[in-house]
Amino acid sequence: MNGTPNYIKSLLTPTTKQPQGRKVWSIDLQQIWLPFFTATNTMGDTAIPSEAIGCPLRLGYDKAGAVRFSQAGRPVIRVAKELSDNVRLVRDNFTANLLNYAGQVIEDNANGYKAQVELARKAGEPIYQHDKSQLDTALKAKAQAEAVAVAQAEAVAVAQAVAEAVAQEGKSKGRKGDLVPA
Repeated sequence: MNGTPNYIKSLLTPTTKQPQGRKVWSIDLQQIWLPFFTATNTMGDTAIPSEAIGCPLRLGYDKAGAVRFSQAGRPVIRVAKELSDNVRLVRDNFTANLLNYAGQVIEDNANGYKAQVELARKAGEPIYQHDKSQLDTALKAKAQAEAVAVAQAEAVAVAQAVAEAVAQEGKSKGRKGDLVPA
């Protein structure tokens, strides 16, 4: 392999930020998927129904045919099945191409790939150790805080039990004193 293909280079080149709408596979539906699938339909590469492209967002229904609502009380909006199926196909092909490219690089430049993996591992080790140390410290602090909270809750429960016992004892003594011996 003589160089990185342009389609891979283009994936790694930053582009300008555009307003974002509904996302499908983290990619904007209106700005990216609809023009792409309109183009693929135009070229005869796909046969997505026009109504799916014309109205890509659909009201969600439950099995009984009633409109579905989210827990927040809003109606559930879904992407047309034909579009979501084609997005899934693109995603699967995309990941296959990424894996194919990585496999080709490993095959053509095994030593370079292995060196890059080792370089990345060594560069990441201090970050891993720092995060591990921070997590251990945070877990110990959390365990201590929970132990203190449990001890305080137990102390409050014991204090309440003692207070109730003292109150009961006071009531009992007050009743005995009220009795007149015969």
